[in-house]
Amino acid sequence: MEPMYSYVWLIPVLPLVGAMILGLGLISYGKAVGKLRKLCAGFIVSLLGTTMVLSFALLWSQIQGHETYTHVIEWASAGDFRLTMGYTVDHITALMLVIVTTVAFFVMIYTDGYMAHDPGYVRFYAYLSLFSSSMLGLVISPNLLQVYVFWELVGMCSYLLIGFWYDRKPAADACQKAFVTNRVGDFGLLLGMLGLFWATGTFEFDLMGLRLEGLVESGSLSVAIASLLAILVFLGPVAKSAQFPLHVWLPDAMEGPTPISALIHAATMVAAGVFLIARMYPVFENLPTAMNTIAWTGAFTAFLGASIAITQNDIKKGLAYSTMSQLGYMVMAMGAGAYGAGLFHLMTHAYFKAMLFLGSGSVIHGMEGVVGHDPVLAQDMRLMGGLRKYMPITAITFLIGTLAICGIPPFAGFWSKDEILGSMFAVNPALWLVGYLTAGITAFYMFRMYFSTFEGSFRGNNADIKKQLKLAQFQKMGMSLGPGAMNPQELALTADEHETHEDHDDHGHDDHGHSHEPHESPIAMTLPLMALAIPSILVGLVGTPFANYFEAFIHPASEIVEGVPSEVDWNEFLIMGGSSVGIGLIGISLAVLMYLQGKIDPGAIAKTIQPLYQLSLNKWYIDDIYNVVFVQGSRRLARQVLEVDVRLVDGVVNLTGFITLVTGETLKYLESGRVQFYALIVFGAVLGLVLVSGIT
Repeated sequence: MEPMYSYVWLIPVLPLVGAMILGLGLISYGKAVGKLRKLCAGFIVSLLGTTMVLSFALLWSQIQGHETYTHVIEWASAGDFRLTMGYTVDHITALMLVIVTTVAFFVMIYTDGYMAHDPGYVRFYAYLSLFSSSMLGLVISPNLLQVYVFWELVGMCSYLLIGFWYDRKPAADACQKAFVTNRVGDFGLLLGMLGLFWATGTFEFDLMGLRLEGLVESGSLSVAIASLLAILVFLGPVAKSAQFPLHVWLPDAMEGPTPISALIHAATMVAAGVFLIARMYPVFENLPTAMNTIAWTGAFTAFLGASIAITQNDIKKGLAYSTMSQLGYMVMAMGAGAYGAGLFHLMTHAYFKAMLFLGSGSVIHGMEGVVGHDPVLAQDMRLMGGLRKYMPITAITFLIGTLAICGIPPFAGFWSKDEILGSMFAVNPALWLVGYLTAGITAFYMFRMYFSTFEGSFRGNNADIKKQLKLAQFQKMGMSLGPGAMNPQELALTADEHETHEDHDDHGHDDHGHSHEPHESPIAMTLPLMALAIPSILVGLVGTPFANYFEAFIHPASEIVEGVPSEVDWNEFLIMGGSSVGIGLIGISLAVLMYLQGKIDPGAIAKTIQPLYQLSLNKWYIDDIYNVVFVQGSRRLARQVLEVDVRLVDGVVNLTGFITLVTGETLKYLESGRVQFYALIVFGAVLGLVLVSGIT
């Protein structure tokens, strides 16, 4: 097994080589490379498949008891100051490698079907491969400094992928929003990282924790300063894992192609924040203030995301807020000390949420043949319904993912979510209550999404609904242009013209024209769905309370676990598990009554609780507040700075130039070129000096 560990560096390097070859090919021989689309895709998928096989081999080796392997080289040194880089393989590394490579592998296969007719097909694969390399490099990093390097590379790839369709303004705005928001969190991470290095003199995770604990115990460093440094580091995961208040970028990031939503915003990049908390656990676990901050941030984010997802009509944005909520569960668990439970939910969530996002992409792919290329219409659940009849594979796999995220046994999400709720109840009942209520809301909005999409009658050909949605879309555009930009009559006329234009448009998603019925996606898209459905059902069985193999494998270094935990308090398990399933069933029952049987009118309820409905629909007005305070505030500040620059700075410069000009114009009359005149001036100056000296 030892030789295998010597080649761990190939795991991030192979996808990097693939991205470099495709990138150089596109730059040098763009047209030729563009014609070799399938060959390029096969090349990238093969490289990632190789890294996946090596990752599984490393995981099996770690399960068999191989000790942690670390290989470092000296990166830079100056006197006693040394920086190292390399790679480390321990239990959490092996687990994350398998999660990242398996999800990325299936996403890349899926991409071949989803992006088949996109002109940026090869470029998209190059970006995917570069992102995979960056994420894998982050996972194997042995110290915080190297993590930060790959952390920023992951952020750069996120910017490129979210803005992949850069010619669309919403996509361009979304990638900028993601970039700026993440810079805020990353600046906090950088400050905390440098502060911890100043205090401990190291970037190594375990050594940093030990030295910080010693400094606090000896009184050399106050608990408040240590907690502040830890919270600054936590700002990085707050942004990357879309936690309040830096969560606003994630829903807008759905403007990128759907495979990106599955890879980055469900399974890998957003999970990097939880992974970093786990890596920094030796620092966090001895600082109660930092741990409480982490736990309550996660709890509030979980509830916030779920409460907003209730009213979302865009299928991808609904899943985005769901992701935000589930990440809140993980962060809450890590902050409350449930290390194993948080990472367990990270693993199960990666598979079923990636499948749900890919399922939504399959739905959008099928809907574009009916409604055209407009992403607003193709993603709006009000135009869906009855798709189970047309897309049976997508419907079944989506239902499996829905049951998993709702925590219905025996699906994977039940075991991980129940473990989190059980841990919260033992540590802090208030945290448990937030998580418990969130679980019920999750079950409601997920089945609302499933019923609205796959059950009932198909609404995609309803011209009235299309016109209403287009009118709402143009109204939103009019509001963005400013008051009075378009009156209601103009908006209605524009919507009618757009509808007429679409009726005469004879090009669909697959260049086969519009159809009146959606269709199932090709095998390249349905095969990854079926493959991801297997772990969505079965992977939770490795963490059951009866034989918790996952807890035995992934426990933090500060704890010693002998054997596989298997002691079960049946009374506690039945109460906690039964209550979590019960609240989920209540949420599902409400969704059935509202969106399947129609016995309860959601519109009537919305009118009854109009303020709460508007609060959810407008995303708690957080985006609006940020727009007023930061966006418009920055613009006002920029205008004031421009005013100062024009009037004061430029004024001083212009005054200096004016004085110079006037002085020069005056002095030029004294330069006659006559020597006698110059001698007279010199004589006058000497005479003046003599007179002045005589007077003094």
